[in-house]
Amino acid sequence: MARPPVSLRALAAARGDEPADLLIRGGKVLAPATKEWVETSLAICDGAVVGWGDREAKETLDVDGAALAAGFVDAHMHLESSKLWVGEYVKAVLPNGTTAVAADPHEIANVAGLEGIRAVVDAAEQMPFTFGVAASSCVPASPFESAGAAFTPADVKRIIDEMGAIGVAEVMNFPAVINGDPMFRDIIKTAGWRRVDGHAPGLTGRALDAYLAAGVESCHESFAPDEAHEKRQKGMWLFLRQGSVCQDLVELLPTVLHHGPLCSAFCSDDREPDLLRDEGHINHCIRLAVGAGLNEIDALLVGSYFPAIYHNFFHLGQLGPGYQADVAVFDTLADFRPSMVLQKGRVVARDGAVLQGVVPNVAPPKSLYGRIRLHHLPTAAEMTIAPPPNGKARVIGVKSGTVRTTSLILDVNDAGNDIARIGVVERHKATGRIGLGYVSGYGIRRGAIASTVAHDAHNIMVVGARDASGPADMTAAVARVSEMGGGQVVVVDGKVIAEVALPIAGLISEKSLGEVAAEIDHVVEVARTLGITLDAPFMSLSFLGLSVIPDLRITDHGLVDVNAFDVVPVAL
Repeated sequence: MARPPVSLRALAAARGDEPADLLIRGGKVLAPATKEWVETSLAICDGAVVGWGDREAKETLDVDGAALAAGFVDAHMHLESSKLWVGEYVKAVLPNGTTAVAADPHEIANVAGLEGIRAVVDAAEQMPFTFGVAASSCVPASPFESAGAAFTPADVKRIIDEMGAIGVAEVMNFPAVINGDPMFRDIIKTAGWRRVDGHAPGLTGRALDAYLAAGVESCHESFAPDEAHEKRQKGMWLFLRQGSVCQDLVELLPTVLHHGPLCSAFCSDDREPDLLRDEGHINHCIRLAVGAGLNEIDALLVGSYFPAIYHNFFHLGQLGPGYQADVAVFDTLADFRPSMVLQKGRVVARDGAVLQGVVPNVAPPKSLYGRIRLHHLPTAAEMTIAPPPNGKARVIGVKSGTVRTTSLILDVNDAGNDIARIGVVERHKATGRIGLGYVSGYGIRRGAIASTVAHDAHNIMVVGARDASGPADMTAAVARVSEMGGGQVVVVDGKVIAEVALPIAGLISEKSLGEVAAEIDHVVEVARTLGITLDAPFMSLSFLGLSVIPDLRITDHGLVDVNAFDVVPVAL
């Protein structure tokens, strides 16, 4: 059965034999199948919509012409990127109309394995929210990353069978999938009738054919409009993403504008607290899409109806009788900021804020703390990389607005080149392993920044100035994030001048959205004083260790050429 039936009491209310719990009057309801606004009342009982039109109800709510749409669904996200624990995250997105997400907890899984995923699932079950957790498929993301755990197909199946996972999360090791790797074939098979999410940056032609033929169904990683369109042509679902670093929604939108919204959904992927605070969540994606020319009904459907269909959220995505009463109420659709949000027929947010007592306080288990396990604190000498004899080196090129890097060949001795030092310190198994290299595009002229948020293995990433002071500041930055139990820091002349503590698995704060967003604002502002020019320097840093996105990355194993899928020397 796709969608469960309502309770007997709700069924009686649908017939008109019993009063409904709530009647929302005076609004217009979005009907996805016919793409129209229908002026009607909405009757709710036992958390479900039970009918349209006026009828007896215990409570009546007059919305005075407001637009009523189904609660929004984020097609792909990582809780950990918000730096908020489960309850604080729900408080952050509910007021924006989001009532469901499809979450891949592979960040916390890379740190704490099945225990980390179980902690998220247990907390999520207590929330007034549909928190669909997918089974993380790539822990670690590739053989070049040293994570705190390593999942087998049996582990992925266990997440599905024992924790109720909604499918297999993004299969990031696309070279292995394309080449028929037995382990990944087994992982994909664990999905059964459920969905298999993908991660296929730059894949087109025969490589894309093979990836799809292997059983993958969606992608949120497209570099260009033609690539995104080809994926949709071939039946792949396209997730249009607007995160803190990857902001490609508007660039990829033409395929939806010209060919309709089928097989498309909005996702936030990696969205930091400041962006959640300032712009919202899926409602921000809808606002951007409408501003770029998509009609408002299609935009609302891409933010609710279609992701609900894709993820088999059979009870969500529309407000017909029998569906869960997750309702976003808009006095105006001008900015898509709801004046009221209902979840299971209960008002949970008004005017941009969650109501008092709606979201329970569920603390993370103590086992998720103390997850920085170094062999030793590295010395400045260990953080020093000697320039190649001729100065020519492979350098990671970064820029704002994308997580894709370029593989540059630069003379590291040339003062005219924008080059900084970069290092990765393994933090899970106390191996003492350190990867060193060079990065261009940061603009950093002094000091260092470091972070224990580093997709997907989440070792300690650190960038420092190229001059002789760089290694010492990098060492001080590593020491401080280790002392905090995880976080992000800015260091100058050996002194910490700004920091954000992330003690939960080294990824997540104990604080609220407003507090964490303010701390991030501060560390970014202070980082600018080092010369850094990137829009989101810490989020950009966190992706430089992800060895499955072209072109060049760095892990504790060294420099990784993603296109060749191999470790390469820094010296040319």
